[in-house]
Amino acid sequence: MLRIAVPNKGSLSQGAIEMLTEAGYRQRRSTRDLQVMDADNEVEFFYLRPGDIATYVASGDLDLGITGRDLAINSGVEVDEVVALGFGRSTFRYAARPGTVDSVPGLHGRRIATSYPGVVRRNLESVGVEAEIIKLAGAVENAIALGVADAIADVVETGTTLKQAGLAVFGEPIMKSEAILVHKTGNGETPATEQLLRRVRGVLVARSYVMLAYDVRAELLEQAVELTPGIESPTVSPLHREGWVAVQSMTERSDLHRVMDGLYELGARGILASNIDACRL
Repeated sequence: MLRIAVPNKGSLSQGAIEMLTEAGYRQRRSTRDLQVMDADNEVEFFYLRPGDIATYVASGDLDLGITGRDLAINSGVEVDEVVALGFGRSTFRYAARPGTVDSVPGLHGRRIATSYPGVVRRNLESVGVEAEIIKLAGAVENAIALGVADAIADVVETGTTLKQAGLAVFGEPIMKSEAILVHKTGNGETPATEQLLRRVRGVLVARSYVMLAYDVRAELLEQAVELTPGIESPTVSPLHREGWVAVQSMTERSDLHRVMDGLYELGARGILASNIDACRL
């Protein structure tokens, strides 16, 4: 029986549950459920605090876990990132009052307030900077105004909140985080984990691609296929209308409208894009 940790709250929880459901696994129906047994797939899910998941996986009590890359690093334990899951993205940056600190080396000997001391410590060690890290729970924007710190390290989205606090970001991003699937360092893949990974990767591909179908004149097929090469090769079928063929091809969602415009300008017609619910490549 495969034992998997899932975040019990927040955006990571919602994203993880949606992905596992799309992958064909049974998930909890109520936030009060602490564990769910999926007997058909021989998997048991445990709903835990996101910040604790890496610890349970590193100890070997659970086989796999879904958590944030930032949370895994901040936990201070060693786990291996198996696959990035594409949701729960965030960027960590340093910030301070303009004119006080404007570079990472300038943090040497300073006080840095953060809710993620493990993330900041690893970053400072990587650049050889020694600073005092002050751990705070929750928002840290006021730490400088209150005299607690000289700089902060926090998640930055638009930067609006920092500007309102009179702060400005500096230096390169500390890290870019997203939801990841982790397992214990050194653990190999078993048939059960391989199946789960195939399913999860299938969901990731299905979310990244659409199935594009269109009709085009046979003499224009090669030009059309240059726009829609597909994964292996597009499927081409003759139409009842002489001289025309129907084409189906997996196309990257991010490039969809550029490709559709190109096909239409080429002379293709009946251009339709459909979502892919699941796939195996």
